[in-house]
Amino acid sequence: MGTRYLLALFLVLLALAFEVQGTHEPQEDEAASTPLLTKMQESLLSYWDSAKTAAKDLYKKTSLTTVDEKIRDMYSKSTAAVSTYAEILTDQFLSLLKGDS
Repeated sequence: MGTRYLLALFLVLLALAFEVQGTHEPQEDEAASTPLLTKMQESLLSYWDSAKTAAKDLYKKTSLTTVDEKIRDMYSKSTAAVSTYAEILTDQFLSLLKGDS
């Protein structure tokens, strides 16, 4: 009995799909809807720009200089440590290749 309902639903959806395809608007209506599309695009772009500027302003208001200083300090210390260990590993690798003991 479940397949009957599924078949009936499929046929109803198929008939609706053909009905939707059959009602095509004339070419003039499509040309008239183009300005609506451009208006929608412009309004969405303006909303997007205003959201970006609001986010930037909020970030500038909430940025903490002490946090920025701590992040910069951690970055400089970590890069110094990584470069030191990279130099040590490079030196060890070169000494292995040369065969120096």
